[in-house]
Amino acid sequence: WFLLQYMSGFGNEHVSEDPRCPGALPEGQNNPQVCPYGLYAEQLSGSAFTCPRPTNKRSWLYRILPSVCHKPFKPLEEGHLTHNWDEVEPDPNQLRWKPFEIPKAPQNKLDFVSGLHTLCGAGEPRGRNGIAVHIFACNTSMLDRCLYNSDGDFLIVPQQGKLLITTEFGKMLVEPNEICVIQQGMRFSVEVFGETRGYILEVFGAHFELPDLGPIGANGLANPRDFLVPVAWYEDRQVPGGYTVISKYQGKLFAAQQDFSPFNVVAWHGNYTPYKYHLEKFMVINSVAFDHADPSIFTVLTAKSTRPGVALADFVIFPPRWGVANNTFRPPYYHRNCMSEFMGLIKGHYEAKEEGFQPGGGSLHSMMTPHGPDADCFEKASKAKLEPERVAEGTMAFMFESSLSLAVTKWGLQTSNRLDKNYYKCWEPLKSHFNPKCK
Repeated sequence: WFLLQYMSGFGNEHVSEDPRCPGALPEGQNNPQVCPYGLYAEQLSGSAFTCPRPTNKRSWLYRILPSVCHKPFKPLEEGHLTHNWDEVEPDPNQLRWKPFEIPKAPQNKLDFVSGLHTLCGAGEPRGRNGIAVHIFACNTSMLDRCLYNSDGDFLIVPQQGKLLITTEFGKMLVEPNEICVIQQGMRFSVEVFGETRGYILEVFGAHFELPDLGPIGANGLANPRDFLVPVAWYEDRQVPGGYTVISKYQGKLFAAQQDFSPFNVVAWHGNYTPYKYHLEKFMVINSVAFDHADPSIFTVLTAKSTRPGVALADFVIFPPRWGVANNTFRPPYYHRNCMSEFMGLIKGHYEAKEEGFQPGGGSLHSMMTPHGPDADCFEKASKAKLEPERVAEGTMAFMFESSLSLAVTKWGLQTSNRLDKNYYKCWEPLKSHFNPKCK
């Protein structure tokens, strides 16, 4: 993978062809009567044909055989993947999970697809409005299997172990502290190198985009040039034993057989691609006088809803940075939010919950459920000498935030057996400091 190459730029019109077949891209048109090298032209549309140009997404793929060449799809066992939000009764409590367990390979081999576990979500893919949060925990590579999501986009956050992801557009290596987005309909296969775990934010009904910067100006947060897109790579490989193409469709899994690799795209062009991003490249904006700026300043990517300024889902990170605010309680403040907040931890210790919140675990603070620093953090921060300090050094926490009210699955509440039943106790030592005689 050290030879992997990428093109840079978010949402660019990219062109790429495998160097083994120079001139594979047709010149001046998309679907000539006969394509170079006897290839098939196939368009992948990520938006309606009539979307305004700024939001119109499509790519043209030039492939050895079109993707239509497969046997009929048949239902496939979903395991712990679900979009049934009524399995258990709603739970408004503050929820926290210990690190999710990764199965041991000899006893229980799970690849990326069979290792998907839905934790929470809302909405449904048929109505094209909703999200889901999944945990993936796997220990083996996908062999002669690929997945594509008919329902929406996957934003993948690896926490332990590298992912070598082969897509129709080329290959990407995605390591912890990087993310990647595989957009709706794109076929991909995941190779792993041991026990691997991470988080997925799935959105149906919108694509991820860079947030508007407003008064920040032209530069800052995640810069477009730091997003990387794979270059064309193909394999002309026959699979007599059968290659399995898995479709996630209306929340269910289906499998179809074909006798060749789907990664047979020799060249492509367009603006609808998979991409990856390294979180260390995020340009942090912060308060340099007093108080907190709202955590929206840490938004990497957003999937907009139909209401202006309201996100279907935001992907937010809390990277290493300087804290310099004067006369300010510097950790996150106590909060009740009209949004739902799922948090995960890639590495290190989160500043407001240094003990119980661990890498590979998570927390969910549901709509209007109060949350904030634990008692120990409050006492320390209230008495600390306010000098410039490095915050979150060696740490990377993130948040999936949504305007939807998220339901937790039975796996999340019961089957996973990772729910921390004592989470609420971290606030119990908070005591009153109120003194009406002392201002």
